Amino acid sequence: MQKCLFRLTIQQIKGNNMRNAIVISSTDNVAVVVEPVRRGEPIIWIGPDHRELSITAATDIPIYHKCALRDIAPGEKIIKYGEHIGEAGAPIRAGEHVHTHNVVSIREELV
Repeated sequence: MQKCLFRLTIQQIKGNNMRNAIVISSTDNVAVVVEPVRRGEPIIWIGPDHRELSITAATDIPIYHKCALRDIAPGEKIIKYGEHIGEAGAPIRAGEHVHTHNVVSIREELV
C-alpha cells in the first residue's frame, strides 16, 4: 500500500488570507475550490511562483469542484494536479464550474 505524502489541511491552503482554491501544478488549467464559491466572488490560490493569484467566479462552484483558471476551448485537455483528466466538451470561460456538464471523460475501459 502506497503512503500519501501530500496532505494539506484547509488552514494550510487558506493560510491567514482568503485563499479558497488549490492548484498543484504549473500545467493545471483548473483549480479545486475548498469552499463553496458564488458567482462574482473571487477565487484565490497560490501560483507556482508563490504569488497569490485570483479570478472571479463566473458561475457558482460547489465545494471540492473544479473551476477554469483560463478560457478553455472545446476539445482542449483539462489538466488537474498535473494530469490529463478529460477534454472540454464545450467552451469553458475562466472562472466557470468545470464538471460533467462541460467535460468529456477520457477514462479507459478496463477489462
